[in-house]
Amino acid sequence: MQSGHWDEAGAAFARVVRMRPQFAEAYFNLGLAQSEQRKWDEASTSLERALKLKPTLHGASLFAGIAKYRQNEYPQAITLLRHATQQEPGNAAAYMWLGVAELAAADADDAATALDKAARLKPNDVDILYHRGRAYMLISKECYEKMYEAEPNSWRVHEVLGQSFAEAERYGDAINEYLTAIRLQPHEPGLHQELADVYWQQNDLPDAEAEFQSELQEDPDNVTAMYKLAVVSVERAKPEAAASLLQEVLRRNPRSADAHYQLGRAQAQMGKEDAAIQSFSAAVTEAGKDDSETLRQSYYQLAQLYRRAQKPAESQAALQSFLRLKQEADAQQAQRLQDKLKRAAQMQDATP
Repeated sequence: MQSGHWDEAGAAFARVVRMRPQFAEAYFNLGLAQSEQRKWDEASTSLERALKLKPTLHGASLFAGIAKYRQNEYPQAITLLRHATQQEPGNAAAYMWLGVAELAAADADDAATALDKAARLKPNDVDILYHRGRAYMLISKECYEKMYEAEPNSWRVHEVLGQSFAEAERYGDAINEYLTAIRLQPHEPGLHQELADVYWQQNDLPDAEAEFQSELQEDPDNVTAMYKLAVVSVERAKPEAAASLLQEVLRRNPRSADAHYQLGRAQAQMGKEDAAIQSFSAAVTEAGKDDSETLRQSYYQLAQLYRRAQKPAESQAALQSFLRLKQEADAQQAQRLQDKLKRAAQMQDATP
């Protein structure tokens, strides 16, 4: 079996079970060989025989459940796979296959529960993440359908439609849905921000600015809207307004590398180069590995400001840091692309 000669292995185990019809392990191995040959009916018979002879046989419930799933016999598969998870509560594959079978039986809620457990056991398993994502997509779809049935003209329905259109990059449709939601519920926190995000995606900065301002009127403590309005203000060459907003953001979150970076941009626009250098330096200090873009751009801005301040050594050091980080980012991007292509090939071969 280890060499992959499944025909020979199946024939050998078939001889064993004929000679020793009470030998559960032989039926189990015969079932595994038949599974590898995709002889699901025969595999199911062999594995069920192994379970009947020895109900506690390690792995038998799991593979019998998989065989039943392959036969499209989902209720029987679910029963067997639940037994497998009870026998082996630390086996991520058992929970994954239980979730897969429950998805096939149109039970997304139970599938999500099983796949959550699988993900906790193997957080980075691509197959588990794929099926878990499918489960939650189906749950979301069911929730939205029930929302529409219960109250088709609810502002929540229009908000959800706006989100869906925005994700599909149908920005015009998204804007219409958000405007309808706002008309029905004009003072709901979050709606103006979602609409502003869509305008921003379209590079419609004046309307984005207006909607972020409306969001802050409804929710003055919304730091995210405050930060986004500041960035739009920088893009629209309104550095004074941006700086005021960013100083408030930093008062609430003094370790925000992004806020320090954007404040540096605003200060540079106002000609306050020393203050900008301090802000970009603070961004460098606060930026971690997850803020690589902020870190790179902060070094780039520092290189320019130090050059204008006639500090060539500092400018050169900042520029070298920027180039090093850019080279690392390019290499990581190339590696991620290779990994993505590799995972896609693996999923084509291994996805149930």
